[in-house]
Amino acid sequence: MIAVGISEIEQIKKRVRLCDYLVVAQLFLQDNFLLTRPLKFTDIKPRLLGHWGTCHGINVVYANLKTHFRDDHNYYFVLGPGHGFPALQANLWLDGDLERMDSMATRNLAGLEYICKSFSWPDGFPSHASPLTPGVITEGGELGYALANAYGYCLGHPEKTVAVLIGDGELETATAIDSLNLKNLLGGPKNGKILPILHLNGYKISAPSIYARKSERELNEMVRGFGYTPIWIHGDDPETFQEALDEQIDYPFYIYDNKKGSGGPNQYQDSHQIPLKKPRTDEEELKTLEDWLKSYHFDELFSGEEGIKI
Repeated sequence: MIAVGISEIEQIKKRVRLCDYLVVAQLFLQDNFLLTRPLKFTDIKPRLLGHWGTCHGINVVYANLKTHFRDDHNYYFVLGPGHGFPALQANLWLDGDLERMDSMATRNLAGLEYICKSFSWPDGFPSHASPLTPGVITEGGELGYALANAYGYCLGHPEKTVAVLIGDGELETATAIDSLNLKNLLGGPKNGKILPILHLNGYKISAPSIYARKSERELNEMVRGFGYTPIWIHGDDPETFQEALDEQIDYPFYIYDNKKGSGGPNQYQDSHQIPLKKPRTDEEELKTLEDWLKSYHFDELFSGEEGIKI
């Protein structure tokens, strides 16, 4: 039995749509952020820098965890693939966390324009997570440390629960894979609970990831060998995700199977960074970008006058 109702399931879906839209807007737009008119070449940033491929998955995980642990004040989230920073920033902006650190990041049209235009922009926000971001302690390109940091954060604090999202390419790093051994050293009643979540999206940058090429049986046996119980989550359905989180297991290891670039104009290796390379000069790509943005029906979730509507 899931712990959330139908209305909360719908809220998760809306939150993911809103944050996905904000990711795309951060990556591409320097004007016309609400699509109040057809997109023009001049609405597109002259230099496109950032990462789309992992962002939808980050938004799905973030929304489901936030809903599941909504009443737990000792729940924390650690993001491994910090190159998916526009997704993290979208969620921090939506919840008001960013505004508490940056008064310009208000949760209205002015704040939305500010975070979108300032993303990957001179004197603005970097394309990767950085210590300038609330709660971030390492630069987002330094993959592999998330799980070890989470275990360290829980030392001596049995009341804490820390969910850790790990990229499948990231798990190939020596630091990440060796950190799975910390369960045998630091698991137990004296320390907090760690919830590793492997984002199995299929690719590390543009190359196939090793773990996505393993069978489910092979991956399950590897996870069990480290002392965890594998729990698979296939696709984006919030009910499936919530049911997985509801399972009462001491040492779960969630495997979130979601294709890289989901929701965008292309998937897999072509979606790692900017999936549309020349929307500032190519009419067809500009139209594809506009259709992509419109697919989120952002006007149902946000308006210039009302602000956030979810």
